Amino acid sequence: MDPNNGQKSLHAIVEGHVQGVGFRYFVKEKAESLSLKGWVRNRYDGSVELMAEGESNQLQALLDAIRIGPSRSIVTNVKIDWDLNQHLYSQFSFLPTE
Repeated sequence: MDPNNGQKSLHAIVEGHVQGVGFRYFVKEKAESLSLKGWVRNRYDGSVELMAEGESNQLQALLDAIRIGPSRSIVTNVKIDWDLNQHLYSQFSFLPTE
């Protein structure tokens, strides 16, 4: 049996007006509500980066949510990469800006 059956990881970089509008908190709250593990952080270029691991359908729900974002944000682009779930994280957390 494949241990990654239905399990994936999502790496995304969200561009637009996504800093200073509660975007990281929005991502963390949504990810935790979907039982996802990983992290979110601001980037010096003004984008927000995130890594999430979990069930494929839960990751898709997170992706759908971040394409819209919280009410004060304006998402112009989301760059995504899918991979197998590496089970690297035990919770969803904030990382320092990079």
